[in-house]
Amino acid sequence: MSVSKRLGMAAAVVGLAAVGVAAMPHDAEAWWRGGYGVGVVVPPVVVAPAPVYPPPVVVAPGYGPPRVAYAPRRFWVPPHWEGRYWVRGHWG
Repeated sequence: MSVSKRLGMAAAVVGLAAVGVAAMPHDAEAWWRGGYGVGVVVPPVVVAPAPVYPPPVVVAPGYGPPRVAYAPRRFWVPPHWEGRYWVRGHWG
């Protein structure tokens, strides 16, 4: 077995051990509650570009999308007995 294979095998074992230790359940200590360091509070700094929103669409009066007339939604009526008669499922 060559040295590079042994080194690779050792690195894989150490990596899997690190993943196992990180995945173990433990107390939830947040950084601002003294989880890390000696109480030095440094908030995270996020640097990102300003959000870009598309300009609002302005439509002249009377030229917008057509109005939609109210149409009640259809619903499914499951099969059921109505008195002595069996009614199959249908759209109501």
